[in-house]
Amino acid sequence: MATAQYEAASASPGVSEIDGLSWMKIRDSSGVPLAGYQFSTNHGGPLNAGATILWAILGLEFIGYMAIVTTAIWVIGFALSFRWLNMFGSALHGVADALTGQIATPLMLVTAATVGAFFVAWFIVRGNPAKATMQVVTMIGVAIIGPVFLADPLGDVLSSDGLLAQGRDVGISVAAGLNGDNHPNPTHLVTTMQGDLADNFARRPLQVWNFGHVVDERPSCRSAWSAGVISGDDERIKNGMKACGDSAAYAKADNPTMGQVGTGLMLLVCAGILLIFAVYLSIKVVKAALDALYHGFMSIFGFAAGGFVYGPTQTFLVRNIVDSFVAAARMTAFTVFLGVYVLFLGNLFRQAQGQVMAVIVIAGVAEIVAISQLKRLSRSLDGGNEWIANRFALAIQNGQTRSGGGSGGSGGTALGMGSSSGRAKGGTVAGLSALNTINSSPITAWLAGGVAGPLNPLARGRKAVDRTSINVAPKRQESHTWNQLARDNWKSIVAGSTKSGGIKNELAVAKALKSLEDAKISGSQVPAALLSAGASHSMVTNAMRASSTQKSSMSQNPYGFAPLQKAVAAARAVQNHVGDEAHMSFAAQALVSADSFARHANEPAPGAVIDTKFVRTVEQHWDSDKALRAAITPDEWNKVGRDTRWAIGHKVATLHQEAAQQYYAQPSDLNRARLMASVRRVSNLDHLEPHGGLDPWDP
Repeated sequence: MATAQYEAASASPGVSEIDGLSWMKIRDSSGVPLAGYQFSTNHGGPLNAGATILWAILGLEFIGYMAIVTTAIWVIGFALSFRWLNMFGSALHGVADALTGQIATPLMLVTAATVGAFFVAWFIVRGNPAKATMQVVTMIGVAIIGPVFLADPLGDVLSSDGLLAQGRDVGISVAAGLNGDNHPNPTHLVTTMQGDLADNFARRPLQVWNFGHVVDERPSCRSAWSAGVISGDDERIKNGMKACGDSAAYAKADNPTMGQVGTGLMLLVCAGILLIFAVYLSIKVVKAALDALYHGFMSIFGFAAGGFVYGPTQTFLVRNIVDSFVAAARMTAFTVFLGVYVLFLGNLFRQAQGQVMAVIVIAGVAEIVAISQLKRLSRSLDGGNEWIANRFALAIQNGQTRSGGGSGGSGGTALGMGSSSGRAKGGTVAGLSALNTINSSPITAWLAGGVAGPLNPLARGRKAVDRTSINVAPKRQESHTWNQLARDNWKSIVAGSTKSGGIKNELAVAKALKSLEDAKISGSQVPAALLSAGASHSMVTNAMRASSTQKSSMSQNPYGFAPLQKAVAAARAVQNHVGDEAHMSFAAQALVSADSFARHANEPAPGAVIDTKFVRTVEQHWDSDKALRAAITPDEWNKVGRDTRWAIGHKVATLHQEAAQQYYAQPSDLNRARLMASVRRVSNLDHLEPHGGLDPWDP
């Protein structure tokens, strides 16, 4: 009745509708077309400019909202109705028949069968009769099924009772059963789904937006609103609310507010999410159907020739057949998914009891989740399709029987399946790896205008810096000048370390090496600097050995005194390299480290008060670690003054320096023993842990 009223009213010139949406013919459950919906409000006038502005803003939001919602609902219905498939079904039939006539010729059949028979003979010669038998059975099956299929290649896909239509009908029937319909009609049920979506996403939200609540809850107001929309007169809609007794709805419509503008923005966002869901679902449905058509075309090659030849060509035929059947399963799964989704939304709106806006927001979240779930469902169907095709292909290729060999399809990948036999595809990490590969490719850099790694942060700024560096790069003569300046700098450092500017012994080399390291000269340039200053190759090599040994054997205790740790490590290296050809270089390294230790050991200020009794106690026991710790506790170290501790530390460092000087001047066993005794003394006074108390070198 509502449809007839609208058609009669629309014939009159006064009816207003959205022309861009009227051709979709989307109606709500009351039969009112969505293209005829109107937002009834006060239009204002010259004396009410604020209402006029609000009316204009609300009108723009309303048109956008209705366009998005109506399009989304139409896309869902159009995709599931398969009307789009009828548009090019006859053309596809003609193309398939022409292709069959060109390929399925007796000559092609004989050639393919001959090649297939060769594989049978090959398997028999190789002693694999099971595979030969399976190949014969496969060829016979292709020869029997092929003529039936080639007589109407796309009949099983495009016919009214084909795989796609059956999958759609089964899915709709299941969805109808979930909605309580025990005798579903697939054609009518698509319209019913569209009506439910129109009620939930267009009719009720519009009423809440326009009047502040759902006016359909009163039967009289429901009829008044439908009649007003059908008439195309927004004043009649407002007056109908007043006539049915809903004065609140009339007042809301006659006094637009900025709150309605905000509500419209919220509805636009939710409508956009609905459209994304509808488009994504329709793409999945259409893609499944077009995949079935594609594999139907490819099956022509398989049944005409490829199915007779062992290996990838038979696998290709199996994949095409399996995918055609899985397309029906896709239709079923997608349609059931939509039915459950529409059922969920319908129940959600019914349970809300008029609280439409809250449900709209919840529905938007549900649609986002539904998109991810639909993506996961599609991925599972893809994996299942590949797995089924791989199992069939393995069974054909391996041909295991109780008396034959082969793997029996227990695992692996069939010939022609590639690496996609039911395995999950790469996820986010694989995608990021591919993106990184593309980003680092020189081809990408050339395409991006010479920007290396164009996706990296500040990539274009780095390009500008690199260009500047290239443009101001020194010429060969300038480079030579810089190198000469570097050598002069090295020589000045070496001259300052040796006082005389010459390097004639191991001690001079050790001092020069330390000076270069203190000046942060690169390690790869140190040997060149020493050689350019006049040191011999052997002395440089030995000095580098001594320095490396000291660094590797030095204590890593973070609480230790670094100059002390270097001095101890260098002195112990002397003991471990007696008789070595580089022994004097190790002795020189020990002396240089001892000099640094004495230089960095703090000396008490002149006139400082020193606890001489404490100093004597330390000197009496410092040659024995056990005796020293028994005589002086950590608390006593903490309580004694800083100057007293520094006096002890400076004296020990000076004595160690003298021992190192004596040994380097005369490397006898006696002097070496004195040096080692000094090392033990220094180690005894070094507190390796914080709870041992302040040591003589702490500030």
